[in-house]
Amino acid sequence: MNCEVFHLKELEVEQYQIREVLRCILHTIMFNRALGLVRPREVECELFDITYVQCGDSHTEKKIEEKIDHFLTWVEKHPDKKSRVCLSFYETRNKHVGWFSKVERLYWEQWCIQLHVLRAGPHEVKKQVYDGAPSGNNGETVLDERQRRNATLEAALRDVIIEVLSIVNEKKDHIPPVQQPDVVVSFPFEISIPSSSDSTMDIIKRIIQSGPPTMLN
Repeated sequence: MNCEVFHLKELEVEQYQIREVLRCILHTIMFNRALGLVRPREVECELFDITYVQCGDSHTEKKIEEKIDHFLTWVEKHPDKKSRVCLSFYETRNKHVGWFSKVERLYWEQWCIQLHVLRAGPHEVKKQVYDGAPSGNNGETVLDERQRRNATLEAALRDVIIEVLSIVNEKKDHIPPVQQPDVVVSFPFEISIPSSSDSTMDIIKRIIQSGPPTMLN
């Protein structure tokens, strides 16, 4: 089985925009790769005029939020860096080695969300979303610039969502058959983020040279 790897268009984001951007993309992928019975729930982005759909599964939502929290912690220690968040789907199988057996993962699809986290300008307040902007002409200039960047990101995010929808509709032959009757929401999945020990060059090399996840023999 081959692993399909999709590198989505890189997005330039500020730290306060990361959570909404990742929620929108990750939940869109999860909903379109969902299995069985789901409880679709439409969600309106807090920062953008975009609506996306969640599966309505608390376990999936919790896992996504936890990974976003971990990524934000990494970003605080590595400002103004390029990085990525990867969502991978896999199957599990038992591999016997002598008298022992262990569960191994067979990856069949991976989505790479590539982000360039920008450092906030000198007059911008961290995590500020327009409220409490500096007053006067300089404040208006800062606000106008932030609104412009937000509109640019919103358009780019829409393009990424359209890209995801196009891929999920076109790429289906690699999806494995469902062999576990208790899987009702999603194939097993994992979300990976940069390690705290990663250097800038490590991250850039992985973005440029990354291939499919390690496959089982």
